[in-house]
Amino acid sequence: MRLEDAQKILYRPYVTERTFDQVERENKLCFIVHDKVTKRQIASAVEALYEVKVRAVNTSRTIKGKKAFVRLAPEFKAADLATKLGLV
Repeated sequence: MRLEDAQKILYRPYVTERTFDQVERENKLCFIVHDKVTKRQIASAVEALYEVKVRAVNTSRTIKGKKAFVRLAPEFKAADLATKLGLV
């Protein structure tokens, strides 16, 4: 996936107290994403932008938009990526 396409899919990281706990306990990050994308497209975008491997993606629709909960592969740490993104 091209970086330009990946940037159109992922709008921004979404951080709350609950999602921050998921970073530490479940190796997950949360993003606000485009409404029409699939889980595979989200996984490809995260892998292309941040050079990590994605294990699973769960999505939900909220008032704030579509949220994607991205679980990273065990060899990658969500806390390290959160630090890189400036969330910590």
